[in-house]
Amino acid sequence: MQKLTRIVTLSVALLMISGCNYFSVYKRDLPQGNLVNKGMVEQLQPGMSRQQVVNLMGSPLLEAPFDANEWDYVYRLDKAYGDVEQRRITLTFQGDRLAGIDSEGDISGDIRLPDDQGVGPSVEGTSDERESPIDNVTPDRP
Repeated sequence: MQKLTRIVTLSVALLMISGCNYFSVYKRDLPQGNLVNKGMVEQLQPGMSRQQVVNLMGSPLLEAPFDANEWDYVYRLDKAYGDVEQRRITLTFQGDRLAGIDSEGDISGDIRLPDDQGVGPSVEGTSDERESPIDNVTPDRP
């Protein structure tokens, strides 16, 4: 009987712990697309050539498949523990010249990205200054 009581108690405890979200999975902010800010959009002028637009904004994320005269610059920031922020700029061309600029989302504010966008987690005991393997070599003496 004691064995059955222990098993039931352990089962109930595991069931209660599994429902808790205290030990959750680590999440990161996920930026995707072309980073578009207010300064870039303000510099766009009707009549600019496609090359001038590429120099200013970069390559478009999307070109309309049925209309090569429409470029889309989309930026989406999926915050790990918050909302999703999305911006979209649609540029319309007539021939080789910029004709129209449409925007969606709040372009007025800048998006602040975290500074620690390195690859992988930081390892304790390491520094940013890396020693060159050549510095550790002692010259061979005959």
